[in-house]
Amino acid sequence: MIVFTALMIYPLVWMLSSSLKESSSVFVDAHSLIPKGLHFENYITGWQGFGGITFSTFFLNSAIIAVVATVGSIISSTIIAYGFARIKFAGKKVWFICMMLTMMLPFEMVMIPQYIMFNSFGWIDTYLPLILPTFFGIPFFIFLIMQFIRTIPIELDEAARIDGCNSLGIFFRIIVPLIVPAMMTSAIFSFYWRWDDFMGPLIYLSTPEKYPVSLALKLFSDPNSVTNWGAMFAMSTLSIVPIFVIFFFFQRYIVDGISTSGLKG
Repeated sequence: MIVFTALMIYPLVWMLSSSLKESSSVFVDAHSLIPKGLHFENYITGWQGFGGITFSTFFLNSAIIAVVATVGSIISSTIIAYGFARIKFAGKKVWFICMMLTMMLPFEMVMIPQYIMFNSFGWIDTYLPLILPTFFGIPFFIFLIMQFIRTIPIELDEAARIDGCNSLGIFFRIIVPLIVPAMMTSAIFSFYWRWDDFMGPLIYLSTPEKYPVSLALKLFSDPNSVTNWGAMFAMSTLSIVPIFVIFFFFQRYIVDGISTSGLKG
């Protein structure tokens, strides 16, 4: 475990070390994890950004996309999962199969049709293609939450109906409080998937003021000039801080979401 942990952590340590090296020596001394001098000015230079746009703007853009998309995906996925797990309706199995099939489609297969569709809507160079689709459910989260709901005894629903609860009341009063671990697990995955997303912003955004961090880091690499590797790795290091913070404070929900049965008390 120690060996595998070291292999997993080494790229992060190398990136942190490179962020403190002089830009010209990053790849010259790539074998060394100890910088010859601590160049904290890489963080200052990197934070200044490009064309008067600082990285505070890029971080804010990433936060807006990640947070709103996460809220949308969790709310919609939870409602859809409840429908599949507890509500009887015509064609339920067919729709569930269709939903599962979408998980098997690679993004490259739907990339062009989606771009044509969003372009016809006038959504290009806006956050709508990155955020709005999440409000219609994410198949992986639907399946995860649905399986969690199925572990909750159906007798709880029946008891609630005897007490006068309808389906909506059962959902909010019985189901939601019991599936918080599964919802939080989905929220963690959704947040860092959206935070790290590069291809989506690359396709739909063209205005630098709207770039998230993942796309802004690309601006450091300029084939026509000298790339400031130190500043790039400095901003790359800062870009993973929110992910570490989110995971550190909410990692117990991942364990609960996987190991618990969904029944509390």
